[in-house]
Amino acid sequence: MTEKPVVVYGASGYTGRLICEYLREYNVPFVAAGRDGGKLKASMEGNVAGIETADYEVVEVTHDLASLTELFSGASVVLNTVGPFSKWGPEVVEACLASGAHYTDTTGEQDWLIRCDEEYGADFAAAGLLLAPGIAQMYTTGEIAAEVALENPGLDTLDIAVFWGGSPTIASTQTILFNAALSGAHYLEQNAYVPFDPEAGHYQLAIPGQHELALALPWGGTSHPVWYRKDPRVANCKALGGVFNKALMLGVPQIVAGALEATKDMDPDEKYAALAATAAQVMNSMPPRENPRLNKSLDSVHASGPLGRAHCVIHGNQNYKQTGLLQAYAAYSLLMQPPKRVGFASGCQAFGHRELLGVLRSFGLVSEPVLTVEA
Repeated sequence: MTEKPVVVYGASGYTGRLICEYLREYNVPFVAAGRDGGKLKASMEGNVAGIETADYEVVEVTHDLASLTELFSGASVVLNTVGPFSKWGPEVVEACLASGAHYTDTTGEQDWLIRCDEEYGADFAAAGLLLAPGIAQMYTTGEIAAEVALENPGLDTLDIAVFWGGSPTIASTQTILFNAALSGAHYLEQNAYVPFDPEAGHYQLAIPGQHELALALPWGGTSHPVWYRKDPRVANCKALGGVFNKALMLGVPQIVAGALEATKDMDPDEKYAALAATAAQVMNSMPPRENPRLNKSLDSVHASGPLGRAHCVIHGNQNYKQTGLLQAYAAYSLLMQPPKRVGFASGCQAFGHRELLGVLRSFGLVSEPVLTVEA
């Protein structure tokens, strides 16, 4: 049991460190939790700016329901960064429900989002708790752009593109491979999930701010089709993503195809181990701290309807810092007041898109949205 109101589970990872950094800035006491106490302590002291002024403690915990429930008891919010979430998430969600804590994570795994919605959402709602997977730059900043466009009524189709600069973290690399090997990617068509063609390869997109066409992939389908499936405003939603580094984008399908071929006849446990090993070969060290001149982000949303069009673009920087800030703000807000929606909900549904936009703007991580509307 903890006396701190917030638990960051997986705090030693790249994103976990940033969450802790922003919790310090919000003056929120927290537990930095994970499976290796020594690694956690070293990570806090060596990688979290200003940690000496934070109110925190380090707790080593075993990843099982009983141990996590005991740790979470007394906390109000758990911020989970331990992925792949389809493998490690169930115990964390169930422990939050058992201990009465709100849950957020940084996932983009569509199968995990759907499971949260269908298996846990009603129980969290009945308990008055928030279940908000997928609060992260790659999903929430794009959702903010979509919501700004949808402020214009009569638009029912979302075409979303998310791009960022830099290299994925170790955890993000694992997620890419696990998504591709263990679950399909879907978009939303007339309120129903439709699978992307797994053989389609790259999509070429004309994105704002450059003349060269950019390469994009379904990236697991992303969170957006799941969040909007039950939204009466939206019937169709397709999201594609990529990095600005074209050479890196060209290599992703080959890496994924090789991993799929190598693991196709394995049982689930063998497949997880093999995919983790492949991910380690691709990315086995933490990327450097983000540089706003290099690590740029772009979220572009075309919203359309029978008689109208709107296009919203949000330029930003440091996508992992955006994620850390969004997670920390979610915890801070939940300690102050109830969310706008309980049960399964996105970041915008739980906290408001204008509120989240203001948070990102106040920390200098995104520019003012550029909105073009055609009547």
